[in-house]
Amino acid sequence: MEEIRQRLEVELNHTVERIRQLSGAVLLEEFPSAVGDSTLLADEVDASSLNEDREMSFATRSMLVDRANKLAEALEQLRDGDYGLCPECGEPIAPARLRVMAEVTTCVRCQDRLERTGRREHT
Repeated sequence: MEEIRQRLEVELNHTVERIRQLSGAVLLEEFPSAVGDSTLLADEVDASSLNEDREMSFATRSMLVDRANKLAEALEQLRDGDYGLCPECGEPIAPARLRVMAEVTTCVRCQDRLERTGRREHT
């Protein structure tokens, strides 16, 4: 269990660091004059490209925040003794699945069922 805890913490710290880096990049896109570049956008293509980059950054950040929350939840489940148990069926989640995605909360069978029925709150 100590190895799992360490892995979850490392992944959480790495994800939080990526969020911080991405947040800094978004800030530079929003306020380019903060780093000495006060030139106006030359044309609509530049503006469109900037908006596209900004949207991608926000989408990526949102996914990273979601993953960080799931990793923190997995750490809490580990402390509570519930880590690795599917809340849908109560069965253990396959160790191989946990190795690939340490933050996963459902077994493959239940995840498949949830996705088929349109409920995606668990991963």
